[in-house]
Amino acid sequence: MLSEKPFEFPTYLEDLYRDLPRRPMAVAGAGHPMVMESARRAADAGLIEPVLVGDVGDIRIIAKDMDWDISAYRLVPVDDEAAACEAAVALAGRKEVAALMKGHVHSDAIMRAALNRNSGLRTERRASHVFHMTVPGHNRVLFITDGALNVAPDAGTKLDIVSNAVGLAHALGNPEPRVAILSGTESEIESMPSSVDAAEVVRRANNGAITGALVDGPFAFDNAVSPQAADLKDIDSPVAGAADILVVPNIEMGNGLFKMMVYFMSGLAAGVVMGTRVPIVLTSRADPPEARFAATAIATIAGPPMTV
Repeated sequence: MLSEKPFEFPTYLEDLYRDLPRRPMAVAGAGHPMVMESARRAADAGLIEPVLVGDVGDIRIIAKDMDWDISAYRLVPVDDEAAACEAAVALAGRKEVAALMKGHVHSDAIMRAALNRNSGLRTERRASHVFHMTVPGHNRVLFITDGALNVAPDAGTKLDIVSNAVGLAHALGNPEPRVAILSGTESEIESMPSSVDAAEVVRRANNGAITGALVDGPFAFDNAVSPQAADLKDIDSPVAGAADILVVPNIEMGNGLFKMMVYFMSGLAAGVVMGTRVPIVLTSRADPPEARFAATAIATIAGPPMTV
């Protein structure tokens, strides 16, 4: 049942970044061929001015093997993974870069550095991860959040997760995204705590906690994405069957949902952390090049305006 369709880069992103100036992006742990190839593709596309953080000897050897002239780019020498993450985050904290890219480092290492109270990257909101999902042959964009960072968010954290995803949707050209708060039912029932949380998030959102979006729930997955399913259950909501953002009740659901789209539908999962002062490209070693490039484009578009 695994899909054999090739992954597709969402071309609408090209229209959004085409006229933007290059944005400086720190690559934490750049000394790996796959990471260097991702950085080169983004640099060649005019997206970023990479700042390569890592073992400078390895970086130069890989660049030579790739026939990539990196003489114009800044290299930051460090000795290990923790130092690479801290150095990259420090560049963002000093506003020397507009975004971060996770290179050949562990996700928890770069997030630990980014969320350190002294990093300068924390905001009043909880950081959260957003998967920007697209499927070959379809123009629809679906956000899944949070499937990678917050394990079991409560209602307050879910409001931050919604705010982060809505901000990203705005940056990508959707002025009023439809947000579905997911559970296993479309009713608020005490025996399903996620439905109670979802109803609380909706109440607080509609009382002014969230602006620039339509927020509703709880929804079971089918009622959030299928107009037919919503009609069959007589759900009267502008979000039902037409959600742009799916807010999952826990990390397990988000992780499983995005991976089912990847492996069953060739969905392209471009993962970005929002809620920090600069976006963070948080990719997996299993991600295809198209997903890495899409995530870099998204972080570039959503990052703070600045030039090199």
